[in-house]
Amino acid sequence: MFRKVKKRHSSSSSQSSEISTKTLCPSTVCRLHRFPTGNNASEACAEFRVKYVGAIENLQFEMSKTLQEPLDLISYIDAAQQDGKLPFVPGDEEMVLGVSKHGVKVASVDQCDVLHRHPLYLIVRMLCYDDGLGAGKNLLALKTTDTKQQQCSIWVYQCSSSEQAQNICKVLSASFDCALSSNKP
Repeated sequence: MFRKVKKRHSSSSSQSSEISTKTLCPSTVCRLHRFPTGNNASEACAEFRVKYVGAIENLQFEMSKTLQEPLDLISYIDAAQQDGKLPFVPGDEEMVLGVSKHGVKVASVDQCDVLHRHPLYLIVRMLCYDDGLGAGKNLLALKTTDTKQQQCSIWVYQCSSSEQAQNICKVLSASFDCALSSNKP
């Protein structure tokens, strides 16, 4: 079951972002901004259409420690793009990035192929920023670690707008809050 939800900001612009929510199963509700709790609530997953830029995988722990601040992470991604380790422009294929209290899942548009899964407990940081190419696109960077916390990886996705990138970060932040509050007695 899919519902389309339009969210409008109170600014004078008429821009809107579309968030698709998918009901999964009874549990705690994880939605943008509000989380009603209780046994009768259902869990939701916010989905966004993005493009995959690339990943820098299996960075050693020492390198991971130098990428603690957002500016350091952005600078590292920019350097990787200039060195040819990451492309400046993603491929043409759109993907669906789903965010829930379980983490981030990136799948094909038809949802048949899951390309990446990032469990919530392995996500270290998510940030969005302007790609600097002047087309109004924003990059979404996701820093993850392995289960032993010895390595990290950086996953980069392109969003269609600043508003979409910010909404993804808000939903992920809310998912952390939801997961943490559902573990309390």
